[in-house]
Amino acid sequence: VGDKVMVLARSGLWQEVVNVPAGQTFPMPEGMSFEEAAALLVNYITAYMILFDFGNLRPNQSVLIHMAAGGVGTAAIQLCKTVENVTIFGTASASKHDSLKESGVAHPIDYRTMDYAEEVRKISPKGVDIVLDPLGGSDTSKAFNLLKPMGKLITYGVANLLTGQKKNLMAMAKTWWNQFSINALQLLHHNKAVCGYHLGYMDEEYELVGGVVAKLINLYNQGKIKPKIDSVWPFDQVADAMRQMQEKKNVGKVILVPEAPKEESKKEEN
Repeated sequence: VGDKVMVLARSGLWQEVVNVPAGQTFPMPEGMSFEEAAALLVNYITAYMILFDFGNLRPNQSVLIHMAAGGVGTAAIQLCKTVENVTIFGTASASKHDSLKESGVAHPIDYRTMDYAEEVRKISPKGVDIVLDPLGGSDTSKAFNLLKPMGKLITYGVANLLTGQKKNLMAMAKTWWNQFSINALQLLHHNKAVCGYHLGYMDEEYELVGGVVAKLINLYNQGKIKPKIDSVWPFDQVADAMRQMQEKKNVGKVILVPEAPKEESKKEEN
């Protein structure tokens, strides 16, 4: 009682009071803010397990990170930097490229104005060792084709199903139709791996997830990872917070808090 904790839950966290099983709570390290704690678990557990448990990331390898300025993207970049000489390719709109370079992305690519697969091939003709795929649809096929022999594609989302503020049914149908499909026999000829990841279905895996969180807290305490907060929004501005993400303006995590940040409250009082 009274401990500051981070919590994992599949849904229901946009409220002032929540109830979760004790096994889904983790003590916050000394010096961590509540905003950082809110930004840590989902993104960093996802990025860690994709890169290390599935991806088996090792020194001198290359990684393609889509949506590199988003929550999982920024976590993945920081985690890649904990391994020696990893080359990071990251897709994001041009306005985010300076920020990505500062954070360690060797090759930022503007997916809106150029074919990212072609750009990767120009720099690395053989492709890359690991692709993190949150997009789905035809991008998953592109990702598979970009893998070097013994490369690994980890798919963990279908962002292509969401286009802007509204779900475009035609776009959704097209994405679904273009969804990547491969059978076990075809995989034999390619010497490549395809993995699927969804943290939401790890509810009962307390030991597995707990082990990853312990490693992440250790990296945080060493100063090797630090959650990147894009912006903090009170509950009554949830629509604006969602718009920030849907319009892909964020660099890092968009955080919701039950009440307006203190500075704003003081301004209003004045």
